[in-house]
Amino acid sequence: MNLIKTNKFKGYIKVWAAPITLLVFLFLFGALGYRITEGWDWGDCLWMVLITITTIGFGEVEVLSSAGRIITFLIIGGGLFVVQLTLQRFIQLSELGYFIKLEELRLKRLIRRMKNHVIICGYGRTGKEIADQLKSEKIYTLIIEIDTSRKTEAEEKGFNVLLADATMDETLLQAGIKNCRSLVVTLPSDAANLYVVLSAKALNNTCRLIARAANEEAANKLKLAGADAVVSPYVAAGRTMAASALRPIAVDFIDLLAGSNCEIEEFKLTNNIDKIDIFKSQTENNLDLSKPGEAVLLAAKVSGKLIGNPKDKLSISPGMILIFLGSQEQLKRIRFRLREVLIKTT
Repeated sequence: MNLIKTNKFKGYIKVWAAPITLLVFLFLFGALGYRITEGWDWGDCLWMVLITITTIGFGEVEVLSSAGRIITFLIIGGGLFVVQLTLQRFIQLSELGYFIKLEELRLKRLIRRMKNHVIICGYGRTGKEIADQLKSEKIYTLIIEIDTSRKTEAEEKGFNVLLADATMDETLLQAGIKNCRSLVVTLPSDAANLYVVLSAKALNNTCRLIARAANEEAANKLKLAGADAVVSPYVAAGRTMAASALRPIAVDFIDLLAGSNCEIEEFKLTNNIDKIDIFKSQTENNLDLSKPGEAVLLAAKVSGKLIGNPKDKLSISPGMILIFLGSQEQLKRIRFRLREVLIKTT
């Protein structure tokens, strides 16, 4: 496979071999001609060829002899031929979609190097908001979009976009589903969203899947398919508006948090009881989270039940999810302390 990709890349480069070879030959021929006829050093010879081919017109290095003028004439003629050949090749390749294929190859090479990125399926109104938010958080993002106009719009904003059908397994694999941290599905059709979630779950069951649903029935089906979170724009908008009416300060706090250097992060602990017991014995059974200047433990999720504002000293258990608020540096220290029992950071 790598050999095929290498040969394909060489094929894209090979089309420029003729113009480049002719240009190099023209430089060498011209420099050698000036060297023989005028006796200049190689630097002056190459400089004279350069200003002749590019028609910069700085003037001759020294007054040319009759033989030197013949060499100059030949260089000018050869330069016109090379320029014409290059323009013809450029136009021909443009018509054949060469530059589009070259950009696709660049994107594929970039995706292969991506790790821990977020994939967004669909660049509609919801997808745009998600992409902008992730960009503000400086998180690597890849967008899958089948509409060319939306692809162009996303690329103009600096996003990497894969022009393909997100419902195809091949597309998800090409987007790096096996190495991503999350996949967000915001396609306009609930059926398409369900199809993507099913495919993504089969390809990478550790990837966090977030899906958009238009109604409660679709949301239930997406959860059954394996989506970790399902969001209905209408329900979410209604809840936000209701919260703004009832608890405006809390809503303002969330908005303020989005624009600060603080983040909320989940830490999921392993289900391995032995590892948990060893960790608890090393931390004297309870994890002390009351140190000043550290990340704040907002909540803990045990057996599907969310416990808000837990005690400063917490007894951890297998499969527990800890939710912290803090800066990236504070969260990094928490991640380091829990590294022996973490299985996934979301």
